Amino acid sequence: MGGIWIDLIKLAASGIAILAVAGLARWMGLGADVRIRDADHARFLAGQAVDGFEAVDVALDRAGIGALLRDAAGRQMLLRRHGAMWVGRLLDDRVEARLDRDFLTIGTGEQTFGKITLHLGDAAQVWAAGLRRLPASGVAHG
Repeated sequence: MGGIWIDLIKLAASGIAILAVAGLARWMGLGADVRIRDADHARFLAGQAVDGFEAVDVALDRAGIGALLRDAAGRQMLLRRHGAMWVGRLLDDRVEARLDRDFLTIGTGEQTFGKITLHLGDAAQVWAAGLRRLPASGVAHG
């Protein structure tokens, strides 16, 4: 009979520990749905991804999962979520892009970066055309 109570106490302690870890993860903001809030947020993230990148033109995905940015020198950056963090890449002629109405699918040519489909609305066509004027790979941007 004593063994049943011990097992119940262990089960209760395990449940409390699981709830405590879940509460701690929530308090720390882990597992949150990270999105780009607005153009200023995208500019901030781009500046963190590439030092000195100051975007003058921004196209945000409608769901906030990525953005395309251009600076005054004409450099273009793809910004996307990678887990709970944000990563950005300056684009060059290795970019793989496919336009489908309001959607633009972009790959950097880097397997580890992957591809992303951005819902840019009417801006998708403009940005797709701009991707045709990217510098050759290995050429310094700007």
